[in-house]
Amino acid sequence: MWSWGFTPGAEIWNGRLAMLGFLAAVLIELSSGKGFLHFWGIL
Repeated sequence: MWSWGFTPGAEIWNGRLAMLGFLAAVLIELSSGKGFLHFWGIL
């Protein structure tokens, strides 16, 4: 059963998803030659 709040399991999943997001941002920058915000047209 999933426990809400700052539990060790929730923090592990939070860290894993943060690492995947960071990896995706780095791969976008390497493949497009643009920064993440420029790639999405924000800047």
